[in-house]
Amino acid sequence: QAQLVETGGGLVQAGDSLRLSCTASGVTFSANAAAWFRQAPGKEREFVAGSSRGGSDTFVANSVKGRFTISRDNVINTVYLQMNNLKPADTAVYYCAAGQGSYYYAPRTSGEMDYWGKGTLVTVSS
Repeated sequence: QAQLVETGGGLVQAGDSLRLSCTASGVTFSANAAAWFRQAPGKEREFVAGSSRGGSDTFVANSVKGRFTISRDNVINTVYLQMNNLKPADTAVYYCAAGQGSYYYAPRTSGEMDYWGKGTLVTVSS
């Protein structure tokens, strides 16, 4: 049974950095595309960053471009989301996801993902 577990969330101040980790069991990141999504209170879940199945292509949402980076370590089956210069608007539950997707192009929609974690809360105070 596939399981994704996110860690690294917490309460930080505006301008701080956090690194989220997503460790998988029952699913291998080296054979799957990976992505991060987030859902703020009262809002719909939105795409944050994605990494192609082959690992060569990444894509981040305009709202976090230049501040967030997705990466993966296939040896330990973990995907990361490095978040710098955090803003109060980044406050949300962050979800890790994996799916077959394209080998060459990073996923950008939730419909491309097959497996989901339960999320980790990131709160950014002003």
